[in-house]
Amino acid sequence: MMKPKRLLSLLLRLIAVGATLAAVIIMATSHEKGTFFAVSYEAKYTDTPAFKYFVIANAIVTVYGFLVLFHPPGSPLWRLVLALDLVFTMLLISSVSAALAVAQVGKNGNSRAGWLPVCGQVTKYCNQVTGALVAGLIALITYIILLLHSIYTFLNPLLEKA
Repeated sequence: MMKPKRLLSLLLRLIAVGATLAAVIIMATSHEKGTFFAVSYEAKYTDTPAFKYFVIANAIVTVYGFLVLFHPPGSPLWRLVLALDLVFTMLLISSVSAALAVAQVGKNGNSRAGWLPVCGQVTKYCNQVTGALVAGLIALITYIILLLHSIYTFLNPLLEKA
C-alpha cells in the first residue's frame, strides 16, 4: 500500500505530465490559413518565438516529469528532484508568461503600435492557442502545488526533530 504523501505526489506528477504533454500537442498542431484584403497567409506556432519557447519548455518539462515518475521514493536523490522541480516550475512560469503576452497581442492587437488583432481572421488557430495556454496554466499550477508539497515533505522530518 502506498503512503498518502507518495500517492499525492504521484497523482500531481501524472496531472502535470498530462497537462504539459497536452500543451505541446495542442500548440504544435495549431495552424490555419487566412486571408486579409486578398492576401493569403498561414498562422502557425512557429511564426512566433514565444510560442516556440512555450512548446520547447513544455516538452522539456514533460520528459522530466515522465522520468521522475520512475524515480524510487526513498532515494537520496530526492533533494535533486526538489531543486529540479523549482527550476522547471520557473521555466514553466517564463514560457507561459511569454506565450500569454503574445496571445494577448494576437487577440486584441495594439493600437499604439499599429498592430491589428488577427484572431478575427484565424479563429481556429486562436482557439487552439488558447487551449494550449489553458493546459500550460494547469501544468504550472500543478507544478507549484507539487513544489510546495515537495518542500513540505522534505522539511517535515526536520521540523519534527526540532
